[in-house]
Amino acid sequence: MPRRPPFALTCLIVGLAVPSLAAPPTRHGSEDLSQWSAYGGDAGGNRYADARQINRDNVDQLEVAWTYRTGELGAGFKRAGKLTFETTPILVNGSLYLSTPTNIVIALDPEAGRERWRFDPKTPRDLPYSEATSRGVSSWIDEASPPDAPCAHRIFIGTLDARLIGLDGRTGQLCASFGDGGTVDLTRGIRITERGNYLVSSPPAIYGDLVITGSAVGDNGAVELERGIVRAFDARTGLQRWAWDPIPSDTDADLAARGWTAAAAKRTGAANAWSVLSIDEGRGLVFVPTGSPSPDFFGGERLGDNRYANSLVALRASDGKVVWHQQLVHHDVWDYDVASQPLLIDMEREGKSIAAVVQATKTGMLFVFDRETGEPVFPIIERSVPASDVAGESTAPTQPFPATPALVSHAAVTPNDAWGLTFYDRGRCRDLIEQYRSEGIFTPPSVKGSIMSPGYAGGVNWGSLAFDAQRQLVIAAVNNVPMVVTLIPRDDFDAKRSGDWPHSEFARQQGTPYGMRREPLLSPLGLPCTPPPWGTLAAVDLKRNTIRWQTMLGSTRGKTPWFVPPATLGMPNMGGPIATAGGLIFIAATTDDYLRAFDIETGRELWKSRLPAGGQATPMSYELNGRQYVVIAAGGHGGLGTTRGDYVVAFALPKA
Repeated sequence: MPRRPPFALTCLIVGLAVPSLAAPPTRHGSEDLSQWSAYGGDAGGNRYADARQINRDNVDQLEVAWTYRTGELGAGFKRAGKLTFETTPILVNGSLYLSTPTNIVIALDPEAGRERWRFDPKTPRDLPYSEATSRGVSSWIDEASPPDAPCAHRIFIGTLDARLIGLDGRTGQLCASFGDGGTVDLTRGIRITERGNYLVSSPPAIYGDLVITGSAVGDNGAVELERGIVRAFDARTGLQRWAWDPIPSDTDADLAARGWTAAAAKRTGAANAWSVLSIDEGRGLVFVPTGSPSPDFFGGERLGDNRYANSLVALRASDGKVVWHQQLVHHDVWDYDVASQPLLIDMEREGKSIAAVVQATKTGMLFVFDRETGEPVFPIIERSVPASDVAGESTAPTQPFPATPALVSHAAVTPNDAWGLTFYDRGRCRDLIEQYRSEGIFTPPSVKGSIMSPGYAGGVNWGSLAFDAQRQLVIAAVNNVPMVVTLIPRDDFDAKRSGDWPHSEFARQQGTPYGMRREPLLSPLGLPCTPPPWGTLAAVDLKRNTIRWQTMLGSTRGKTPWFVPPATLGMPNMGGPIATAGGLIFIAATTDDYLRAFDIETGRELWKSRLPAGGQATPMSYELNGRQYVVIAAGGHGGLGTTRGDYVVAFALPKA
């Protein structure tokens, strides 16, 4: 029988609308606001369902209520192996809306899972997209239009070929008044270097009558790449209302203050916001998490701190002007993008309520800021970090560390940490660790190879956080798999790209003296060379600024040799948690294809159910006609090597 990809591969984390069933009448107003109306549950990314029918006493009775199949398995797609089904459905006006990895938008009956309409934007399948996913869609209701008017309710999606599309929420038809017949070309005004390298993978944010979107950029190929400009468009007409570029122009007066030179500002690309933006409607702010400038692992062509890259930036939502910002990684050469959606919460601190924003990072840190001023709620200390030994590079001498508890170890990986199933395994891991540079977090890439711990997958990635306001608990899914990054002198690069590195990913980093190779730090059996857990679920108590609990997330099922029985050791994960009023956390995300429920008070696993494919997505939950549902996309993840499929699965308690 065919063998699944070895565990090594799990760490390379690196149209026409066809109505089928009539949709219910469109309703205006806020009746769906507690019913998962945005990708993160709400505009602030709380991922909290105010539903309590399913609770700690009865969660073990959950059963499949319905299953829907999208039919999208990547046929004819040039990089079908990269497809990842990461969507989280939203519930608005009585319909569930979701997207496939190829941007097909689907509306479902939330009670039975029947298809109401389907729109295929005909995303070209012959392009080598740097990513192949869509995390979902966004909803906008035109309060100035009659509820039954065409496109009074609009569904927006950004596509792999960089279009922003507006659809009628009732019928799935293109909204002709938006852009050019329903579509805005996002490549206009962007320096495009390669088709398929500039795309949209996350749903846009909605503020008033604005649709605000970032972009995903394949940022390892070269210095001169697409720039990560964030733009706002009129939700009715599609006209651009403002644009904000995290990289300054080469003539800006504050170049030096922002850690840029004129030459670097002109050439460098990326620093893009590829993850989900958050909106504070009352304060008129959009919170933007930005990524690293290009290329990821060598910064000699962009010396300086490179602000506003790798930052949390608060923009005035009406015009895109910077209100405040905090850089979370200076001069990034580790691919430590700010990948998690900013979490907007009201927290209790020393007897006061603070409107705060919590930003999780791939470094496994939690930064907490006052939403209005940007001042740290918990102190941030600049600590000395290792310096680069690579010619032409100059890394930042310090990096910011918050006074919140770290979710992963930042210590150096040493030969004494070598782990394996056998004596042979451990010995080979010890030899591997000895040959690399390893000085703890922020060890810079090197020609001999450097161990990055945590690796570039996190820490906390795009799965983001969930928040229980009553308990003041932040919930995070965490990765803890060290990676190795090696810089390869330009003249040697082509020769080094050989079959000797079957688990490696290469990038040219054109315009620099070095190419790059990266891979997970693995034993000959394909398991990490460091002790488990390699993935955890953690609860951070913001009142006490402590980790309430941290538990292993995921088992080795399907990832170990046949003679080793599966064990719950904590596995790499992609996807996020949700919390519910029933005192539960639901999460899939790991490599063993299970959806699990945990007790939010203790972290104890209470229930799990095997999914028909990998659940590398964040679930959502809602109540309808007296029944609570938990819904998750299960389609697998190309990079993690999980079971592929096209399923959307809803769970509920048995009918009375």
